[in-house]
Amino acid sequence: MSNEARHHSALAELCQADETVLRRGRPQAVELTECREIELTNLRLPRHDSDARHALAEVLGIPLPMAPNTVSARPGLHALWLSPDEWLLRAGPGPADGWAARIEAALAGTAFFAVTEQSSAYCVLQLAGPDARDVLNAGCPLDLHPRVFGQGQCAQTLFFKFALLLRPLDGSGQAWELMVRRSHADAMARMLLADDHFS
Repeated sequence: MSNEARHHSALAELCQADETVLRRGRPQAVELTECREIELTNLRLPRHDSDARHALAEVLGIPLPMAPNTVSARPGLHALWLSPDEWLLRAGPGPADGWAARIEAALAGTAFFAVTEQSSAYCVLQLAGPDARDVLNAGCPLDLHPRVFGQGQCAQTLFFKFALLLRPLDGSGQAWELMVRRSHADAMARMLLADDHFS
């Protein structure tokens, strides 16, 4: 993927010149920010292949999370559980580390695995502010209370008609990371910032 494709803003139509944070509602009720320079890598691997998982942990510096909808993390790298044999690696912000190639090298000779670089296919957004959870609740079927869905967890869900991968960033319900298909990012951002959420 070219640097130009990787750094192109999916929200260019919404942002004013030099503006990186979109706001709506009373002052700072909710802020939407696009996270740039994020590397996303999809990994498929049989969960019972402990040798491959050990080899990956050596390369990644973290184990793959095995419990459903959980996240393993170290500074600059998160591994998100997607299904019993599928994970998403989220690296950055910063220059691409080429995780797909590094994983392929680490798993050379392993019979069954698939790794795909997906950074250009998705947009990573952060939604923050005292009304952030209320905005998500308007269109998300999950129980988003921090007692139920908190730090260290993730979930594939919907915001109205848009599929996304959702991750709480704090224990208060005021900061969230949303990963959405790049082609849907502008439309979903407009719904997140719609005036009727603040009436």
